[in-house]
Amino acid sequence: MNSFPYQPELPYERNTAFAYDERQPVHGQVTWTYGGPVTKCEMPWSENNYMTVAVARNSPYRCGQFIRLRNIQAPYGREVVVKVVDEVEDYPPNRLNIHRNAFEALGVNPNVGVLNVEIIPASDSQMEGWGARLLHVVETAYPGYRIAEYHLLTKTKISNTAMKESYSFKLQSSQGNLDIQGDIIYNPKANRLSSFQIKEV
Repeated sequence: MNSFPYQPELPYERNTAFAYDERQPVHGQVTWTYGGPVTKCEMPWSENNYMTVAVARNSPYRCGQFIRLRNIQAPYGREVVVKVVDEVEDYPPNRLNIHRNAFEALGVNPNVGVLNVEIIPASDSQMEGWGARLLHVVETAYPGYRIAEYHLLTKTKISNTAMKESYSFKLQSSQGNLDIQGDIIYNPKANRLSSFQIKEV
């Protein structure tokens, strides 16, 4: 594991999502790692464009789940969505070890070592459901880019059988940065896709 300057460890918030799954953000900390070839989840750290995380053994999050992290020290709250691919020893539930790429995507220098963040419960993550499917479309449509940020813009009920969700994606690569908007319309009762669209903005 990497060695970082000491920072006071944040207390485990027993009255929040980790203990009672109350769907509320939890204050925590993240460190970073380059990962390794073998993980407890049998998933590579390169999953989800290296937006990946190792969680504590007693964490409520499980292999393959997504977690949204917000840098509460950034001016407008930089966010990333990471996928659970590994487990780390001796960490409390509100301390995570994320890939270095994800750490940098939060807008901080890796030399910082430890960063205070808000952890959004997995059940409240924007990565679930149709948003996750749209994310994979964007990843496929823009090979060579990594998704640095991901936000739900709007969620609108069009009718009893049609729901529309709009998302913004910030993509980064050596070729430059792109801003993408994605719209998806689906039938919430039948859980069936009606249409989707992605465009550069």
